[in-house]
Amino acid sequence: MAERLVVLSDMWGVKKGLWITSYLGYLQQYYDIVFYDVQQLAHIDLTVNCEENLHRAFVDGGIDTAVAHLMRKEKEASHYLAFSTGGTIAWKANLRGLPMKSLYTVSATRIREEKAKPDCPMTLVFGGNDDYMPNKEWIQKVGAEFEVIPNFGHELYTDEKIIGKVCQDLLVSVTQVKLKERKVV
Repeated sequence: MAERLVVLSDMWGVKKGLWITSYLGYLQQYYDIVFYDVQQLAHIDLTVNCEENLHRAFVDGGIDTAVAHLMRKEKEASHYLAFSTGGTIAWKANLRGLPMKSLYTVSATRIREEKAKPDCPMTLVFGGNDDYMPNKEWIQKVGAEFEVIPNFGHELYTDEKIIGKVCQDLLVSVTQVKLKERKVV
């Protein structure tokens, strides 16, 4: 039986998310995937859908709304892959009790403001030029597996090389789990 992977988009959701199909294409043969557009989870429907308005909508209650809806929809412990604002939503949902087997975030925007960390194995990936990357003190305090990819900015997750790297990381982790399960039997 395939492991379950919940994927949370960035703040643009499917509106600018053609890149997400690459992740889903790579991972669907190994995982049972559930995808959420975080704009839909947050019930954000803007007339002027520019970056500033969208960011404000998430900060002014959209993140909390998305967390609440995610927690209503997801009850089963699963692996999570989340991008930008989606990473913040997954992080906060776990802190509020959402069960997770693991959390893999790419460019999670607002986690740097969090004081507590999720109770599951975590991998945090940021571009070296990402303005939203947490500082070293925060990284040490959280104690997660943290990777900085030089010469990339915030939206590194849309690059084909990074898509391949992230998918490879996730596939290695799921195959290691399967190998451990076989050894126990």
